[in-house]
Amino acid sequence: MNSDDYAQIANIKAYRATRDFYKMRAFESPEFLALLVAVGCNPKDKNHYKALWILELVAEERMALLSPYLDEFCNRLSQFTLDPAVRPASKICLFLVTKKGIVLEPFHEEKIIEGCLDFILREAKVATIAYALRTLFRLGKKHPWVHDELQLLLSREWNNPSPGMRFVLKETLQRLANK
Repeated sequence: MNSDDYAQIANIKAYRATRDFYKMRAFESPEFLALLVAVGCNPKDKNHYKALWILELVAEERMALLSPYLDEFCNRLSQFTLDPAVRPASKICLFLVTKKGIVLEPFHEEKIIEGCLDFILREAKVATIAYALRTLFRLGKKHPWVHDELQLLLSREWNNPSPGMRFVLKETLQRLANK
């Protein structure tokens, strides 16, 4: 591990321009991308969420670059617990099921389903739950039991849902009714 590169990851701020700079660096340097994945997929590393911020942007533009790391990412998905980590992780999951050119193995789909259900059950923040619900809805087209599970989850009582959460819940319930 290059200690200079790690120090740069550790010092990343959430500014979009900074994240874009490191995204471009990941596009140009396979070694830096590998380091981002290693740090991002290590929930014990205090900077893992910062690496996930960059990996989210990489996934949005060039998902194929993350293909070699799918096993590692999917295996760690349920271990992410910090709010700054679960949001980009759930968005990467959404990209995995929506982007063309990515072939997920049944193992990957199983781990993504498990991770997204965990995010919802832990009642993460609205954006995380929205990405997780959309991911699960997509996977439910291939695995019908997932839609049944979503119906069950969404029918439970939510403690004082915010307007954003009410919108996400309503949207998903409508999609499930029209499937």
